[in-house]
Amino acid sequence: MKGRLSNPIGDVLINTDVISKYAGSMAVECFGIVGMARISMKDGLVHLLKKDSLTKGVNVVLEDNKLYIDFHVIVSYGVSILAVYRNLTENVKYHVEELTGIEVAKIDMYVEGVRVID
Repeated sequence: MKGRLSNPIGDVLINTDVISKYAGSMAVECFGIVGMARISMKDGLVHLLKKDSLTKGVNVVLEDNKLYIDFHVIVSYGVSILAVYRNLTENVKYHVEELTGIEVAKIDMYVEGVRVID
């Protein structure tokens, strides 16, 4: 699915995979987030994703020209999950709307694990 921005000169189409990668890169820069997570269906384990596969921990849906973004994250041990969520939503919403010009209607964060950071 692609986001569409129209102006008198023409249209701009943005693939949701591009938005997903950008949103994932903004999320891992947020305070308290260790990284993105992926749950293995085969063994039910949670895997920390490397920087090159951030899109597997982010799901972007475009409906009625509004974005709905889900993040599956691993957070740092000892930080407030509510503070992490607030930081994530403010940071990602601002940057994604600035990049795409499409409204972010909802951001959900699923905490898949906790890690101690050295």
